[in-house]
Amino acid sequence: MGWAGHIRATLALGVPLVGSNLGLMLMNTTDTVMLGWYGVEELAASVLATQFYFIVMIFGAGFSQAVMPMAAQAEGEGDERGVRRSVRMGLWMALLYSMLAMPVFWNTERILLFLGQQPRIAALAGEYMQIAMWALFPTLLSHAFRAFLSAIERTKIIFFSTLAATLLNVLVNWLLIFGNLGAPELGIQGAAYATLVVNLLMFAAMALYSARHPDAARFSLFIRFWRADWPAFADVLRLGLPVSITILAEAGMFISSSIFMGWVGVVALAAHGIAMQLASLAFMVPMGMAQAATVRVGRAYGRRDALALNRAAAATMAVSLSISAFGGLLFWLLPIPLISLFLDNSKPEAPEVVVYAVPLLLVAAAFQLFDSAQAVGAGLLRGLKDTGVPMIMALFSYWIAGLPIAYLLGFVLDLGGVGVWAGLALGLAIAAVAMNSRFVILRPVS
Repeated sequence: MGWAGHIRATLALGVPLVGSNLGLMLMNTTDTVMLGWYGVEELAASVLATQFYFIVMIFGAGFSQAVMPMAAQAEGEGDERGVRRSVRMGLWMALLYSMLAMPVFWNTERILLFLGQQPRIAALAGEYMQIAMWALFPTLLSHAFRAFLSAIERTKIIFFSTLAATLLNVLVNWLLIFGNLGAPELGIQGAAYATLVVNLLMFAAMALYSARHPDAARFSLFIRFWRADWPAFADVLRLGLPVSITILAEAGMFISSSIFMGWVGVVALAAHGIAMQLASLAFMVPMGMAQAATVRVGRAYGRRDALALNRAAAATMAVSLSISAFGGLLFWLLPIPLISLFLDNSKPEAPEVVVYAVPLLLVAAAFQLFDSAQAVGAGLLRGLKDTGVPMIMALFSYWIAGLPIAYLLGFVLDLGGVGVWAGLALGLAIAAVAMNSRFVILRPVS
């Protein structure tokens, strides 16, 4: 396959994944926008609550990220049983982890108070989590099905189920946050109910497709589902735990930055939440491309096709960097219109939030390429089933370099939010260089 063919194959696999990731993030963005219209306190609380939910959820989702290269390599080798074993134990892991996470979510308010957040904001975040916590089960099960369907290159169902859920999320938020059409006005709790409903929908759609569609049903995922496969479970755990820690290292850096901004004040935290939402939306592109890279590299590795592997890697990186550069340009040219989408400009606090958020978004524009390169680099390494060393690289980049420098610039040198975000950018740049250098060293040479 020539370069053009590799780019087409990358786009065919990656675009639905990008669209799905954007849909998932748009659900969170919808919550943020509508709660921003509802009130600044609710917006600030949702920033803390949703990011707390995200950091616990994303650690569990790391095990599904391990399922993806395992299933992709097995599919590349023509081993249907290997695909079934890895996916089934990935589903087991999702259920087990969700049960273990419930006590953490139940104590959200206490945890946020311990971290120095304002009592009113912590209480609202706790109210949100008492409902949204139950969405973890369908969310993590959906991630396992996403890994399976991506590995067999059936990603359209992922996109369409996410699109339907995204549209439903808007409707349920509109009804329950504001009390429209006779529904109860639940404020932040309404957003939590929407989160639960839409994640149940996505799970049901992907599970039904996996059970009934011939392309997926041939793997017989649900036959004797209750039967343990401890060697496969151990493989998911062995590969998945470093992936989870790697993802947690990056997510934790950003979550910690939210804690930093909470120390500054409600306006700073709200501005940070808006800028983070926009940066996170942009990140869905390299995240989808990274998932495509894992599948394409994994399948080529399973076939022992070094030329295809290297071309797939290069094509994915080129596509991802090109799109991320365009996203960064939009942040640079249109910061105020983008930020204003998240606020009711008739409220007295809105102009202050906009002024604080603009420089944060300009910094976010500058680190789009770093974020893209590190995400795809990590995805390429996962395609080779290399997860241990990348975990160490991530921990160093984000927690030894990025986060301490963010604190130094933001508080010791008194640069505020811009300093915090500059430290985040440095952590991403170090990770990008480290991950991609390792892939160059490990990749098979044709």
